[in-house]
Parts: sequence; structure tokens; C-alpha cells
Amino acid sequence: MAGLLVAKLGGRLAASPEALGRVARDAARLAGEGWRLVLVHGGGDLVSEYSRRLGVEPRIVVSPSGVRSRYTTLEELEVYTMVMAGLLNKRLAAALQAAGLRALGVSGVDCGLLRAARKERIVILNERGRPQVVPGGYTGRITSVDTRCLQALLGAAEVLAVAPLALGPGGTLLNVNGDQAAAAIASAAGASALVFLTDAPGVVLDGAVLGEVGRGELEGVIGRVGQGMRVKLIMASRALDGGVPLVVVGDGRVEEPLSRALAGSNGTLIRGGP
Repeated sequence: MAGLLVAKLGGRLAASPEALGRVARDAARLAGEGWRLVLVHGGGDLVSEYSRRLGVEPRIVVSPSGVRSRYTTLEELEVYTMVMAGLLNKRLAAALQAAGLRALGVSGVDCGLLRAARKERIVILNERGRPQVVPGGYTGRITSVDTRCLQALLGAAEVLAVAPLALGPGGTLLNVNGDQAAAAIASAAGASALVFLTDAPGVVLDGAVLGEVGRGELEGVIGRVGQGMRVKLIMASRALDGGVPLVVVGDGRVEEPLSRALAGSNGTLIRGGP
């Protein structure tokens, strides 16, 4: 089923040299089978670490629906850009190169790959647990993917490493959710599969890993999982709606995590249909 594979590498995995090595070796194996790959990476924990080192205290907010996100001030945006588009992106690109791949590390800003609308206001839960409207900061909602740019980049490399940073109005840099970036790229580019690699064995419900979830079951599952997994399942739903036939939430801590996810032996498969 070789085609385009888009994968999101969770932040803790992206910060682990061992995990990067596993993913890179597996990516090289898949490229040898004819797959083209786009790897979007996270890195929130390392952004927070460097923010504190530089005297910028990170702020994590929670929406009324229970989704956690980084509140991005201008100062935080500078650290976010440095760590995500710099350190982590180039570490991933270097690991892919070491595995023998022709890899290219970019951010969503480069050649306008990802464009986003700046969130003017967001609703968060305040310290009393009540909804409160606050300025949106430098976070964005992805509005478009430049597929011509994507194809040009894939023509120059076997695999892309993409940092979730987008181009906003007037050239503003915007922090965008990595899961959303991966789902948007997969949908726009007609990917054959989208894989979310995490530091969990898959979608866990009532203590058990779900082997497969049908499209019609997703809504019920979304309301019963933790905040981090909830975002992935919401983005999985969007990707399915966007025409991606297969989404997998897999364990990035195992050997050959991408290959095993595609084969149905790593994590939770989510397919279109009932």
C-alpha cells in the first residue's frame, strides 16, 4: 500500500534520541518500500524547559471541553520557534540522515507550507473552573496547506521533518497544534495513512487498549479518554472526513513503530465507515 505516509511524533518521543533512532530506521525501511514520508514533530516539554531557562514561565491553559494547550505570548513564541523549528527539527532531520535517508527539516512557515488564522480570543477555564474569554496570543488555527510546496519539498527529499509553526496574516509566526498540522497535511495531500506515535500503547479505554475503532464509534470514545488523546482522536476524525482512509494511534516506544502501525500490530486502528 505504498503511498504518502504522514506521521506525528509526540513531544516526549521527539526529545528522546533512542525514539528518534527507532523512527528514523523504520522510516528508512518504509522509504525503501516506496513510501514517501512526512514526519510532524511535537516538543512541548522541551519548549517549557527552555522557556524557564530563559526566564519565561510557560502557561498551559484548559478549554471548557478539557483540551490543554500552550498560551503563547510573544516571548513564548520566540522560545517556541527556537526549540521547535531549530533544535528539535534539526535533531530529527539529523537522525533521518544517519539512517541513510535524504531528509529535509522545515517548519510550516517555509514556502508557506502551513497558513493559519490567528486566534483573536480563546475561552479557557479560570482558576475557579469557570469559562473566561482571554486574548488569543500567538496561536493559530490552520486554514490551508500548500500542496504544491509540499510536493516540491518531497521532490528534493525522501522524507520531510516538519515543525508545527505556521504563517499567519502579515507574516506573523503562529504556534499551531502538531496533531492538527499532521491531520491537515494528510488530508490536503491525499495521504494513504496518518499515524500518531505516542508514549502510550494506543487508545486506552477502561484499562484496555482498543484494537480498532470504527468511524461511527469515535464520538463516544472521544468523551471518555484523557485530554492529550482526545485531541488526537478529534484530529483523526477530521482526517477521515478529509479523505484519509486509515488513521492509527500507535506506540512510538516499540521497534518498527510505523511499520507495525500500518500492519495493524501497534496501537489502535481507526478506519472510515461505521
